Amino acid sequence: MRCSVVALPVLAAATSIVAQAPPPGDDGKYTISSSDITAKFIPYGATLTNLFVKDKNGDDVDVVLGYDDINYYPEDPGHPVYNSIPGRYVNRIGKGKYTIDGTTYTTQLNDGSNTLHSGTNNWSYRVWNVTDFTKDSITFTVRDASNSSQGMLGLVKGQVTYSVSGSKWNIKMEATSPEAKTPLMLTHHTYFNLDAYKNPDTVKIWNHTLYLPYSKRYLVADDGALPTGEIGTAEPDSINDFASRPGLFLGHARSDPKFAGNCGGGGACEGYNGYFLIDDAPKDAAVVQLASPFSGIKADLRTDQPGIVLYSCNWMDGSADLKSTQGTKTNRKVERSSCVAIEAQDYVDGINHPEWGRVDKEITGPGQTYTWESSWTFGNL
Repeated sequence: MRCSVVALPVLAAATSIVAQAPPPGDDGKYTISSSDITAKFIPYGATLTNLFVKDKNGDDVDVVLGYDDINYYPEDPGHPVYNSIPGRYVNRIGKGKYTIDGTTYTTQLNDGSNTLHSGTNNWSYRVWNVTDFTKDSITFTVRDASNSSQGMLGLVKGQVTYSVSGSKWNIKMEATSPEAKTPLMLTHHTYFNLDAYKNPDTVKIWNHTLYLPYSKRYLVADDGALPTGEIGTAEPDSINDFASRPGLFLGHARSDPKFAGNCGGGGACEGYNGYFLIDDAPKDAAVVQLASPFSGIKADLRTDQPGIVLYSCNWMDGSADLKSTQGTKTNRKVERSSCVAIEAQDYVDGINHPEWGRVDKEITGPGQTYTWESSWTFGNL
């Protein structure tokens, strides 16, 4: 169970602030739109609840996971971090420890022997403030007090602006830590199914194609999805190869006996839950293309981050309901391996691996500003 009573005072304290913000629509969501995209958000976690883009027939398709009931986001005991912003330090901290200037800090162990997303009071559990809202953009801010998440010291002020223009959805974040040096690494935890679960033949994500043209290398991880320090190189057509050519299906290596345990979990995690490095990408190049032949939708990621986490939803157990905008009469649940999260970010646990040269990028202190920017551009095959 990922929820924590620690988050409840934060929600209560933030309610009065959010009440003074621009009002949401009748559905309780803030809607921004362009000619080709409609996106909806809620302050809880600065969460994207719906993302409508055009399929090959010109119809609007909701391509991200979520709930119809916005009140269920803080109640879901699984807390999958649907399309929100965890922080202040995303993904894993090995053994729940890190060191800054010779002092070792201990963080909450909420993922086996590791810390995941800074613990169970991370930013995806917080109610953010709406500070700007127009027809095509919205800005949320968060104030993260020192030690709100165990072992994360110093005040951090964070901000995200979502905007849409034509077929592009842009996400821009920045944060400061004016009081102390602190781990600071953000991402947008976006879950996709470009078919909106409407494919009558399968709800699995393996029929989507993935192209990572600059990502031959990846971080080798242990059974708990924690990087070991080794950097691997994917050979053509191997399990972790999405760089050798476009059009490889996410499930292209399913016949490989190692696929069933490729992401650890004692051999129970099939598919992917790991970090791919982006090497030598030209400025503004698309570093990820996710596509579905069924819907005809393709999504191109551009980012200023040095890599992405790829998670193919192994731990979804079929208990969560789909939104009313998704599925068919027979497809009504989020099944195992039926979605993919793609998270642009710095190296996982880089704060504990000085050999990678990423420590200074993952620590922010007084006088510095952390920045992060990515965009998804949608089109048709």
